Amino acid sequence: MKRLIFTALLVSGLAGAITPGAFAQQDTVAKDTVIKKKNKYMVRIGGGTLVTKMDDSTKKAPKSKFVGGITFTRVDLGFSRLIDNGDFNLSPTNDFLDYKGGKTSTFSFDVLQFGYRFSSNFKIYVAGGFDWTLIRLRDNITIQKNQPTLTYTNDNVAYSKNRFSSSYVHIPLNFEFRTAESKKGKRFYFVLGPEVSFLLNGKVKQISDEFGKVKQYDNYHFQSVRYGGTVRFGYGGLGLFTKYYFNDMFATPAQAGLKNMSFGVTFGLN
Repeated sequence: MKRLIFTALLVSGLAGAITPGAFAQQDTVAKDTVIKKKNKYMVRIGGGTLVTKMDDSTKKAPKSKFVGGITFTRVDLGFSRLIDNGDFNLSPTNDFLDYKGGKTSTFSFDVLQFGYRFSSNFKIYVAGGFDWTLIRLRDNITIQKNQPTLTYTNDNVAYSKNRFSSSYVHIPLNFEFRTAESKKGKRFYFVLGPEVSFLLNGKVKQISDEFGKVKQYDNYHFQSVRYGGTVRFGYGGLGLFTKYYFNDMFATPAQAGLKNMSFGVTFGLN
């Protein structure tokens, strides 16, 4: 996971060095340039072909409306928190999921987006990408796979890392509001909307002196379909985000009311 995060940040950093706003597919409406020469007007359409008018009137190029395609944007990196029936403290039933807050994280990004820009300041679009929640467990336990309920064993092992994680494909529907460009060519962004996610897998990763590195995969009763909402606010390509998932984190009766939220930094707002 560290390699994935490092690679994502490296790619986004190189992209940002090459061109402004490189995280996201550009959908800014092209500006017309009008040049008057004698009795002719030449209208340059977004830096493309010159269109010549023989009279003193000008005609603006039509604005692009539909936007989208392959992208690499909205890279979210932050922290995750479990909420047990409205409380950040876990109940005795879920105490085995006690975690290290500073090492319990989230990571996600979008690779596709398709939408419609109504104006220079407002756009609606559907995106698609991937999302990971990484819980660093405090106790030396092993969450058991292929069990009818979410169960665990207490291990006589001192784990240097005991991580319990889930990965999803997410599909957000975003409503984006943005201001006019500043003199530096940047904007303020406010983005919010619902999202639905589909489980790829759950994973237990443990590192110890006794057994080295061990990985196990199962669904671990994570919700197969997860739905929630996201809010982002930022300037230029950098911002802050928070996500909250409305349904329970697990599909087991004992974990009813246990939900997940996350917050952190967004790279590549568009």
